[in-house]
Amino acid sequence: METELSYLGEVIVKKKYEIARVVHEERLVGVREEDLRELKKVENEIINIRANFIELFGEVLKNSSEKDLAVEKFVKWGKETGAAFCAQSVPLNEALQDASYYRKSIWKVIKEEVIEHHMSLDIVFEVGGIIDPLLDHAVHSFSLAYVDAYSETFTNTRRSFLELSVPVVPITDTIAILPLVGDIDTERAKLLMEEALAKSKELGINNLIIDISGVMIVDTMVANELLKIINALRMLGVETIFTGIRPEIAQTIVSLGLDLRELTFMTSLKVALSKLQK
Repeated sequence: METELSYLGEVIVKKKYEIARVVHEERLVGVREEDLRELKKVENEIINIRANFIELFGEVLKNSSEKDLAVEKFVKWGKETGAAFCAQSVPLNEALQDASYYRKSIWKVIKEEVIEHHMSLDIVFEVGGIIDPLLDHAVHSFSLAYVDAYSETFTNTRRSFLELSVPVVPITDTIAILPLVGDIDTERAKLLMEEALAKSKELGINNLIIDISGVMIVDTMVANELLKIINALRMLGVETIFTGIRPEIAQTIVSLGLDLRELTFMTSLKVALSKLQK
């Protein structure tokens, strides 16, 4: 049996590019013309990747006693390829479709060899017990790596967006403004604190005007976070002025029962700048 498994492995290794091209051609059925033109540019690279993956199956059959090492290789392939596909923005559902094409094409070659050389049914079951679980390992590792890479990309993108959403803009050597737009959640409030403190210290300002005319909702959490920012800035010697408070926001703040005696409010950014520059 070991000899027959080794032979089948050698056949798969020998025909890896032939199998890879079959997988590639079947995979392209139904793809739009404009997408085909783009794929044509990297076709050789894709076929090489497919052939290298197919070769792994052949090597495993040639050395069927080293199954644990084989699993490690397939897991490694899945992790590396999953992250790479995510980086290329290939949709996960499309990428996972490849598994069925690999399975079909590899088994087609095995079937031909089994029939031609009159191999026993035991060999077929033995091959299935090796190839199918390894392909499943590869798909599982691929999916996990893809999701991890996507999550990291999403987190980094969100972080970049949040950083852009808290711009501290210097107006004079001693005055800067921080215009806020949109909702303020816990994550953004934390970043708001970090950016306000870091930029205020970097710019060496004495006054920071926080304009909240673009903030739709002010609840207890938002109000408390703003109070924390004010207290932290005060420790750096920076006084804070709030502008752009709409009537409904003012009512909400009052209804929350917060101690606002130490806060400074002005009707508009223009009024605040006029007073500070006198």
